[in-house]
Amino acid sequence: MMTFEHATTSTGGGFSRPSKMPCPAYSIPASLCKVGGKLRKVEGSVCSKCYAMKGNYGFPAVRAALARRLRSLRREDWVESMVYLIEAEGNAFFRWHDAGDLQNSNHLKKIIEVCEKTPNVRHWLPTREAGVVQSYLNNGGKVPANLTIRLSAHMIDGPAPIALARRLGVQVSTVVTIGETCPSSKQGNKCLTCRACWDKKQEVVAYGKH
Repeated sequence: MMTFEHATTSTGGGFSRPSKMPCPAYSIPASLCKVGGKLRKVEGSVCSKCYAMKGNYGFPAVRAALARRLRSLRREDWVESMVYLIEAEGNAFFRWHDAGDLQNSNHLKKIIEVCEKTPNVRHWLPTREAGVVQSYLNNGGKVPANLTIRLSAHMIDGPAPIALARRLGVQVSTVVTIGETCPSSKQGNKCLTCRACWDKKQEVVAYGKH
């Protein structure tokens, strides 16, 4: 029988709690991002000054927690444990990867299994791993109605991957110096009542550069 303690252990320590978010999240090491790791070396890219590579994310205890969560993905009871914790949380929203990104198609498949088993929760998955998403969908995978996947633009003020997102049936996000649609910069760097990132009807969400 699943318990809170077992589920927490099986997910590498449970959820992260980003102060901006209206809900819990799940994070893994940003140092292991595939596309993001390459973009960190590109001046002007969204990842060149990655927030998840500095600040609190650099503390040894935080780095150890991120590594535990990544290792936990190999556990057979990871999906069941995540579902248990999300349901125990009782929040109508969930964010995937306030740090880190998809590692492969199997990683995405597990996340989608969690989403399918928590139909009353709206999930948001931002990612730069368009290839992982495309591979999963090309092999017959489906995106459940309660999961919003947003393909992230690579460059600040660069074009959003709208054409690809439309072909895949997902959404996009960008980072801009002018014309942001995310209201967080005007409300203490918090979402507050905004839920645009979780809304499939919002094709593009533009975050302000900071």
